[in-house]
Amino acid sequence: MFRNVKTAAVAALVCAMAGPVLAGCDEASESATPATATGTGNAGQSPISGTAKITVDGRSVNVSCSGTQVDGQPVVVLLAGLGDGLDKLADFQKTLSEKHRVCSYDRLGEGASDQPPGPQTLESSGKVLTGVLDRVAGGRPAVLAAHSMGGLIAARYTPAHQDRVAGLVLMDATPSTIVADTSAGIPESATGPAAEARAGAVAGYTGQNPEQLSIQDGEVGYAGDIPVVVIRHGQPYLAQQIPQYGEALEKAWTAGQEKWLDLSSRSEAVVATTSDHYIYVNQPAIAVEAVQHVIAEAKN
Repeated sequence: MFRNVKTAAVAALVCAMAGPVLAGCDEASESATPATATGTGNAGQSPISGTAKITVDGRSVNVSCSGTQVDGQPVVVLLAGLGDGLDKLADFQKTLSEKHRVCSYDRLGEGASDQPPGPQTLESSGKVLTGVLDRVAGGRPAVLAAHSMGGLIAARYTPAHQDRVAGLVLMDATPSTIVADTSAGIPESATGPAAEARAGAVAGYTGQNPEQLSIQDGEVGYAGDIPVVVIRHGQPYLAQQIPQYGEALEKAWTAGQEKWLDLSSRSEAVVATTSDHYIYVNQPAIAVEAVQHVIAEAKN
């Protein structure tokens, strides 16, 4: 239903907070389609090269892997934002795979993966992530590099799965208090485009999105001393598109990024000064550098 929403204010808010497909704003760039699959299956089979379908809890999940495994280095697994598939990450993956083994996947409801069996939660999305890690990381801890809602999933997943995650790169990850932030940032009394933005975002949080994913606010967990880099956008596009409430929303978003630093005693904050929400598209060098830094630190 949100594909028909065209106002810039709704697009700006929902792109950042509830997923780009809801506002039809996944038009910022076009990425190359990953290679055709040359491998498929589950753990114990040969490494995936290109795209492949694996089975996780009876559902088909579309996975793409590229690059050569380097001894002593963790596999990098990319997580897209809500409404994005692995095709959106293809250029970023290609760059990273010049030096590292990198995989990405379509979550249930996205891209070429199956539809979810019903409403999803962050926990059920985490179970799918576990199935993907089982297949592509071979039981070894991986570095998760995640954008937007993918960042929220990765950040909530990691504290309880420290044996599976060697490090984190969060690229403008959806804050842990996003529902409250939106409700407080745009009051129910709002009218016009701001009211549309609020309604669209709240609907997205309650499962009206491609993944049928419902979002609930929660505390930031602690994942020990794994390396974590938190990158936030530097261009205040929310403030530009929603003048009456945008400044407050930008402040809440920045505070949410700072909270993610509590995930680890080895967290670092970075600002992508020339980028809006799509950091790995608009300022890919800073995202690549962050991933390479976390890989290096994860080996120490």
